[in-house]
Formats: sequence, C-alpha cells, structure tokens
Amino acid sequence: MKNPAMVMQIQDPASQRLTWYKPPLTVLVIKKVRDSTVMAPFVQLVEWLVQEKHMVVWVESAVLDDLSLQEDKKFQSIKEKLVTFKDGRDDLTDRIDFIVCLGGDGTLLYASLLFQQSVPPVMAFHLGSLGFLTPFQFDNFQEQVTNVLEGHAALTLRSRLRCVIYRKSERRKDSDCQQHQMNCSLSADSGVSMDSCGGLHSSSGKTSSRAPSTNILVLNEVVIDRGPSPYLSNIDLFLDGKYITSVQGDGLIVSTPTGSTAYAVAAGASMIHPSVPAIMVTPICPHSLSFRPIVVPAGVELKISVSPDSRNTSWVSFDGRNRQELFHGDSLRVTTSIYPVPSICAQDQISDWFDSLAECLHWNVRKKQKCLDELSDLTASGSEDTLDELERGSDSLLDS
Repeated sequence: MKNPAMVMQIQDPASQRLTWYKPPLTVLVIKKVRDSTVMAPFVQLVEWLVQEKHMVVWVESAVLDDLSLQEDKKFQSIKEKLVTFKDGRDDLTDRIDFIVCLGGDGTLLYASLLFQQSVPPVMAFHLGSLGFLTPFQFDNFQEQVTNVLEGHAALTLRSRLRCVIYRKSERRKDSDCQQHQMNCSLSADSGVSMDSCGGLHSSSGKTSSRAPSTNILVLNEVVIDRGPSPYLSNIDLFLDGKYITSVQGDGLIVSTPTGSTAYAVAAGASMIHPSVPAIMVTPICPHSLSFRPIVVPAGVELKISVSPDSRNTSWVSFDGRNRQELFHGDSLRVTTSIYPVPSICAQDQISDWFDSLAECLHWNVRKKQKCLDELSDLTASGSEDTLDELERGSDSLLDS
C-alpha cells in the first residue's frame, strides 16, 4: 500500500481559472501617467464601463488633473460619475472587484503597490513600451473585458515577496521602552500607560505606536546595492537563520519568478515561469568567478544584512521605489507573501509567457540552419564526386 504522504501533488496550471463569487461591480482603472497616447483609450474604456456595463469606476485623483482630459467634452460628461482616491492616503482594501491597467509593466507594479494585502484580478492592456506583463491588445477591448467579467479567463497567480527592515536603532529603542515601563507608569486617572512596544495604550484599548519598520510587498524584486559608495558591497546572506555566504560585488537581487525576467535576467539569472513557487537570488557583478544565481524554495526566509567588516553601508529599493539606506546592524528579511497578484491571461499561462519571451526579449532568435538538401554543393551525387576528387588529389600528392 502506497503511503499518501510520499506522493507529490502537482497542480495543473490550466486549473487556475477566474471565478467570480458575485458579479463585479467596482473597477479600478490605472493608466500610464504623462503619456498622451493612453488618453484616448482611457476615455473610451471609462465611458464604456460606466454607460454600457454600469460599473462604479475608480481612478486616481491625479489622473483628472491632466489638461487634455479637462478639455475633452466626452470625458466631462462622465467625470462626475467617477470615484477618486489618493495614493498613500486612501485604503482600497475590499473596495475594488477588478483592476484594468492601461500602459506598460509599470502599471501592474503600481497596482501591486496599491494593494499590500489581497489584490483583485488584474487585466493589463499593452499600451506601453515593453509590455512583458501586459498580454492584452486594446483593439477589441469590449469583447475581451466582457469575457473576463463573465468569468471566461485563465489566471496566473504571481507571487510577491514580503520585505521587512529591522533597524538596529529601533531594537535599542524597544529595549529602552521595556526598561522604562518597568520603572515608571503614567497616572491611572489619565487613562494612558506605556506599553512594551514603545506605544501608548488608551483606556479604550486602542494602541498608538510610532511608525513601524518598512514592511512592503514587491512583485518583481528587492535590490540591495552599494549606492554611491566606490567600495564593494559586503552583504551577509542567511537562509532560515543559517549563514549561507557573503556577497562581495555591486549588490544582490532577490526576485520573484515574475521578476526573474526583469533586472535579474539582465544580471545573468535564469528565467522562471511565474507559476513556479520559488525565490531567485542573483548577485550583481560579484567579484568572484564562481558565484552563480541560485533558486531557493518559496517557503524559506532570507535575511540580508550589511557585513560587520563592510567598508560602507548598503542601499535597498523595492520594485524600484522607496529607496533607503541599510546601516551596520540593520537587516532585511524576505519571505514569500500569502497575497499573490492574480494576473488575467489573454490565452493561458504557458502561451502568454512564451509569447512575451519571444516578442519582448526575442528569446532564442537565430537564423535557421539550412538542411543538407538546400546546399547545392552537398547533394548526394555531388558529395560522392567531391570525395573521389579528394582521394585522387591525395594520391597524386603521395606519388609526387
């Protein structure tokens, strides 16, 4: 009898399909900023969603400040029906059923940034430059969006990385606050007392603490580099608490499978299909001939810190944003998030990915080798004649 614990269950990528538990009513439209070529498709799409599909359309408030939109009479007729939000101020969690991106890959990265927990399904139209993550063409958007709204679409669940920075200075403050709590407390009449986390507990039970460490989800990669320093980066890498190696070079890229075709592939990494559960670790210009990129399981925790012997600090950025300095004693911890980005496929998981490799990166483009029948001087009879002539030539040389 087979032990079921010893049998691996492998999910078929084709089984990941879009399923609506209720008809989508709200849609967030994200457009590429400062691009006049996206303006007409944006107006056309928003008007159709409002008037034909009777959906509640959300847009970023900064989009409405565009002068060309203010002069568009067609857009003015639907402007009052739109719901706006401000990035960094308004929380969109549980308010959006569906996302449509108009632009390049940056629009999908921005959607990931807006939703730091569960992300609604994302449909990305290719109206930018590269378009590796934007498989849909805008020509027949009505038919394509209707199919998606009816649930006729495949999904790619693109994993994200949760990145948390732990500051040495904050750990010291936490320790001081715990000691302070043991030695003193505020008056009970004020209804306020210090907590062990350096925050304040009110009598209502609510906690008001200082700003937490950086805690952000990335779709492509987190990059640690030497910044403006002329010295090599000296970065220590740990996996599940075990020291692995030190990176001496320009830096380190920790990427998702989706990000493996971004900065990582330019640094010599392999390309991983986005459905593969993995984390890729790629050195940037390592001063070593044997430091190759590695792929580790998605369930591990990576810890990256500036080596105590490093001559300089390091800098870290998250999907190209929120760049900040890592000092000695600080650490960055990276794990796979439980909140992926559900990216809607134009065809299916496999076809979309290989089409992107071919169209955007020109993967394995080469002139095709001619077969023997196409070579006029290597036909069956000609090849025999050529061999006979070579033999006669060699005999004449030996005789001489």
